Amino acid sequence: MSGLKQELGLAQGVGLLSTSLLGTGVFAVPALAAQLAQYDSLWAWPVLILLVFPIAIGFAALGRHFPSAGGAAHFVGMAFGPHMARVTGWLFLSVIPVGLPAALHIAAGFWQAAFGWSSLNLLLVQLGTLFAIWFLGTRSAGSSANIQTLIAFLVVGLMVAIWWKGDITFSQIPLPKLQDISPLSLFDALAVMFWCFVGLEAFAHLATEFRHPERDFPRALLIGMLVAGAVYWGCTVAVLKFHAWGEGREAAASLPGIVVQLFGQHALWVACIIGYLACFASVNIYTQSFARLVWSQAQLKPKSPLAKLSAQRVPVAALNAVVGSCVLFTLLIYWLNLPLGALIVYANGIFILIYLLCMLAGWRLLKGRSRGMALLGSLLCCVLLAMVGWKSLYALLIFALLWGVLPKPRATLQAE
Repeated sequence: MSGLKQELGLAQGVGLLSTSLLGTGVFAVPALAAQLAQYDSLWAWPVLILLVFPIAIGFAALGRHFPSAGGAAHFVGMAFGPHMARVTGWLFLSVIPVGLPAALHIAAGFWQAAFGWSSLNLLLVQLGTLFAIWFLGTRSAGSSANIQTLIAFLVVGLMVAIWWKGDITFSQIPLPKLQDISPLSLFDALAVMFWCFVGLEAFAHLATEFRHPERDFPRALLIGMLVAGAVYWGCTVAVLKFHAWGEGREAAASLPGIVVQLFGQHALWVACIIGYLACFASVNIYTQSFARLVWSQAQLKPKSPLAKLSAQRVPVAALNAVVGSCVLFTLLIYWLNLPLGALIVYANGIFILIYLLCMLAGWRLLKGRSRGMALLGSLLCCVLLAMVGWKSLYALLIFALLWGVLPKPRATLQAE
């Protein structure tokens, strides 16, 4: 038994995953997709869900049959041995230096849009956000789930309000005919839109904290993915209707701009707060997942402080290490004024590589249709790595470095 508190239900799981997938993307990606594919992007979302579906089924089956706080590292370790588990775990943790600080930077940007704050004030917002995430993490996964479920309702409510005030109806949506779709523009949009579904691997770390993981974890994963996809599609419809996209426009400002257009300037702060909360939810689930991964890896040395749980059965020591590291890198990035955009693209390659390793593990561990889905997911991940192009070499080099540097476990005598 993992020792972590099992308290998550189906609704909480859906709230956790949907907010993780929406995150920063819900305010930016619909405008980017519209810029790349115009009205063809309305077909791109259902196509993307169909493409990601095999990967989601693979994660759902792995989480159902092998629930563990180790998440991706645990699945890979069961299939390919303890050394691969450690490599995968550290590969996931290698996102911390750029991924979390970048998301914090984007989250703080909503405060700048609403109140025009200076860079120093935005740094304080980032540090305050980390403190709030740390406080939530010391409580339990249920506390985070309840808050993120509320955030999911706020995001959905914002989209519904835009549709209602903007008088958007399904009969008015100019959905292109299939024969009129440009495959090239659709492919370009899909390359960007895939990042909206980065988050499945983080959700896997919470599988063991469901009250009924074998039943509720796969349902929460699939329902949460469909909810997020529906919200993205609805936001894309609004962006296209109000022409909130194009050259010279900031993608993240598309939905706040629509809100101002429909409800007036005084409503800007409402959209910005919801945007901040969506970012907060994404950073929160990743931080909690990193903490559980660190705790899981520390079980190899049970006397390590990182292997301990608090009285509430929460990995507080591991959480302290993760949040402390994030504070350090946030301050470092602020001081050096690093270009985060390019670094995030490289980090995305790491996520695809982790997906690939998990799908290969699913191909070895699962049976029946789930095994076929894992194999299909593996092929899809290879295609996605090819789409990233030469920038995927960053992830492959990190993987090779970890493989060579991390000590291999000593060979043990086989039982007679």
